[in-house]
Amino acid sequence: MTRRRWSRSHTLTGAACAVAVAVAAGGLWCLWPLPGELIGPPQDPGVTLEDRYGAPLRAVRAGGGRLQTWVPLAGIDPRVIQAFIALEDRRFADHPGVDLRAVVRAARDNLRAGRVVSGASTLTMQLARQLVGSDRDWPGKLHQAAWALRIERHLDKQQILEQYLNRVPMGQGSVGVPAAARLYFDADVDHVSLGQAASLAAIARSPSLDNPLVSPARARARRAMTLARMVAAGFVSATEAERAAAEPLLVAGRRPFLAPHFTTQLLLRAETDGGSRLAGTIRTSLDLALQDAAAAEVRHTVAVLRDRHVHHAAAVVLDNRSGEILAWVGSPDFWADTTGQVDMVTSPRQPGSTLKPFVYGLAFDRGFTAASVLPDVARVYQTATGPYRPRNYDRSFHGPVRAREALASSFNIPAVELVNRLSTGSVLHTLHLAGFASLEHGPEYYGLGLALGVGDVTLLELANAYRALANGGVWHPAAWLAGAPGRANDVAGRRVMSVGAATLVLDILADPAARLAGFGPGSALELPFSAATKTGTSRHFTDNWAVVTTAGFTVAAWVGNFSGRAMRGVSGVTGAAPLAHRLALATARRYPPGTLPSPGAAGASATTVCRLSGRAAGADCPGVTEWFLPGTAPDQACDWHRPDGLALPIEYAEWIATVGTPHARPTAAAAVDVAAVRPEPDGFRIISPRDGDRYGVPPGTDARYATIALRAAGAPAGEPVRWYVDGAPVPGGRWAITPGRHVIRAQAPSGLADRVEIVVH
Repeated sequence: MTRRRWSRSHTLTGAACAVAVAVAAGGLWCLWPLPGELIGPPQDPGVTLEDRYGAPLRAVRAGGGRLQTWVPLAGIDPRVIQAFIALEDRRFADHPGVDLRAVVRAARDNLRAGRVVSGASTLTMQLARQLVGSDRDWPGKLHQAAWALRIERHLDKQQILEQYLNRVPMGQGSVGVPAAARLYFDADVDHVSLGQAASLAAIARSPSLDNPLVSPARARARRAMTLARMVAAGFVSATEAERAAAEPLLVAGRRPFLAPHFTTQLLLRAETDGGSRLAGTIRTSLDLALQDAAAAEVRHTVAVLRDRHVHHAAAVVLDNRSGEILAWVGSPDFWADTTGQVDMVTSPRQPGSTLKPFVYGLAFDRGFTAASVLPDVARVYQTATGPYRPRNYDRSFHGPVRAREALASSFNIPAVELVNRLSTGSVLHTLHLAGFASLEHGPEYYGLGLALGVGDVTLLELANAYRALANGGVWHPAAWLAGAPGRANDVAGRRVMSVGAATLVLDILADPAARLAGFGPGSALELPFSAATKTGTSRHFTDNWAVVTTAGFTVAAWVGNFSGRAMRGVSGVTGAAPLAHRLALATARRYPPGTLPSPGAAGASATTVCRLSGRAAGADCPGVTEWFLPGTAPDQACDWHRPDGLALPIEYAEWIATVGTPHARPTAAAAVDVAAVRPEPDGFRIISPRDGDRYGVPPGTDARYATIALRAAGAPAGEPVRWYVDGAPVPGGRWAITPGRHVIRAQAPSGLADRVEIVVH
């Protein structure tokens, strides 16, 4: 024998010995008894979810947030067993733990697809994964297969089924089919219907996605597939399967299952976090009494607005100091078929104007003031996607307006102008700081319409962002459990805007006089305690929103349709605002609203400014007190008013022409219709008011503010202008308006004259 042949022979012999040793070791390992603690019933203590005062919300759960009850196989309905076998492992009774036919089929399917589309896992292999854990890749499959062979060596098929059915994850924090039957159907697992048995098997395939509390449509489709497999396996007839497919997905439980959207979200978070936060008796942040009140208000809102094509509403209440969630209503009826489990507190939708306060907060930190004059005029912005022409909700223009009035009255065009000046990227960054994680796209995607809510956000994000305003411009995450740390020095926060800017924004949103032009007096935004309020309506009336922020709590409400169907003439102030108003009153009966801080407490100073120009008021200016952050108070006196009635400065008239407004807004109280404006005459001309202007005074407005500034341009220097309304002289260049049609005439000593006609409603 040559040396080469001898070496090869010894190599083969060594390899054979190694294989023999490995096989023998594997055989001995399979023969080794299973650890008793591995297959024994879990001994985890029960867990109960309670509200902040100890009232039970959901049923007993095992440690880690799991709902689990061990039931012997004899106590499980045979149809449940048939459903799992039909769907997961048709040859369960015949294979030794690994189904070689399924392995061959899976290998063929995976090669054809070029990726893993089938894992060929038997019920025994799935039990092995539940007992010892393993990855879902091929090494993990081999690990499962080895353990499956060992399990089959020590447990009979009945024991394997009992172990598997009591350990399989079933979604919503439930483990095992007994717990799932109680959770989803309020039924004992030995008394379930055929449809429920098929649903249980279907849920196990993908418990986080296919359970009926998360996706009724997917759950219904998976149940139908399971029933078809049961028919193919000969377990049931086609007629029985057809009747089972028509069964309702869920049955309302008799056991405590309160605040279902809130507790469902809490359990989902526990699953995501590994369940480490849940053990024993869990005291959540929820106030069950307030929760019941909120749910009743949501149902009432839908009932009142149903004839206006409103079918859904949602609300959430936060404690501002701690961030604790006090109430959470995701839909009017959790048990409603197909739509009840939709949770609008966490479902992103377009928020309309509710994002504007964060635009203004950024502007105040960039040097703008509440008295800054912004153009509310016809304007076309050239953007990457084409011309953009923003419009106001009332389809009117309001001329130059101060920022306070523009924000409080929720005028769209000034907000768009601010985004244009600040940049969309800067505004989007501020919104991200405020917790709007749902805004996942870049600035180019949203464009200037970001100020008007073109991006989708959630109601919880919105409420917590307004809570940041109440907390001095610092954002903290919401808290789900009672006793959450407060905002001061306990949890690191994220600054959204300065304390001064946040306080100034709240002061504007709490100013009833500033919102008169947009909402009039006596709207649902008025509350009997200190509160900042804001509404929003998305395009085409598909969603409307309202937020109420006090020093103590924040209420956010949504009204609309889950389907996206447009409502009929329902805006934020008529839909969501009344809901938020009533819920704020209910919350205030249990939690003190407190008093919003004055801007003065944040270092702002009060200065009298001209109501029209926003500059330091002169002797003839219609003055108003305004707050200014340090270093921003106006140092230029207003020159828009003169005792002799001289016209506005030419440079201001030219600015008006540049921005394209057909008139200068004369008063905060008047709403102006500028649909018809005659062409500018050459030379001497009246620029305020304009020919064809139409004015309306909101009821209850102080007569001192219902005036029009009479202004002309083009008069020779030094010549006073005399004014006449309906032939009667008007000294001082300011006229108190009265209803009717009026002729206004301006006369210069040199003989120059002009006249306009206006209507006051």
